[in-house]
Amino acid sequence: MTTQDHRPRVAAERRERMRLRLLSTTVRLGAELGPAAITIDDVVVAAEVSRGSFYKYFPSTEALIREVATQIANELIKMAEPIVLSFEDPAERIAGGIRLVARTAIDHPLVAAFLVRLGWPDVRGPDILLDFAKRDLRAGIRLRRFTRMPIELALNIVSGSVIGATHCMLDSGCAQDFAEQTAAATLRALGIEAAEAKLISTRKLARVEWPASGLIAEVVDI
Repeated sequence: MTTQDHRPRVAAERRERMRLRLLSTTVRLGAELGPAAITIDDVVVAAEVSRGSFYKYFPSTEALIREVATQIANELIKMAEPIVLSFEDPAERIAGGIRLVARTAIDHPLVAAFLVRLGWPDVRGPDILLDFAKRDLRAGIRLRRFTRMPIELALNIVSGSVIGATHCMLDSGCAQDFAEQTAAATLRALGIEAAEAKLISTRKLARVEWPASGLIAEVVDI
């Protein structure tokens, strides 16, 4: 009888736990210090690992922070996309996406604080979350739901709205419907009439299902 060797699986699980440990530590440090201020020493001390362990996973803090932003973006899309794609109208998709991402400030404030201090999403560089928005912005312009404009301008409007809404919603004094107000203002800037923008931005969204495992869950659990 052949005995299955579980060692490769156990080793892979151990590597993934260490990777998540470094990533989640970086989120917490970034929320407090700002991602640009994080050093390798900050990470290894907070994560209680050696510098050698750090370098097994990441060549620099810049690479580590890029990985954090990428994984958070993937998990945000996994949360938001099923809800966003339930709408056919690009305006409803954009408004829903803004509201869903902004609510990270309520559901996962450490993650939101990290992203706000990172200044993300940022149209100056490649970003999968912006690609997600770009799809619906292009469709809205093509269908004449939005005013014809350069896609970079439309992305600036949306990304600035997301950052602003998330930043405000981290403050306990922020209006409870600030995400809806932001979504409506964004739609107006894209060319939707005020009454329709308000109607779209206050439409009930499906229940949010955050990923049960991964970086965001790891940050919450610590």
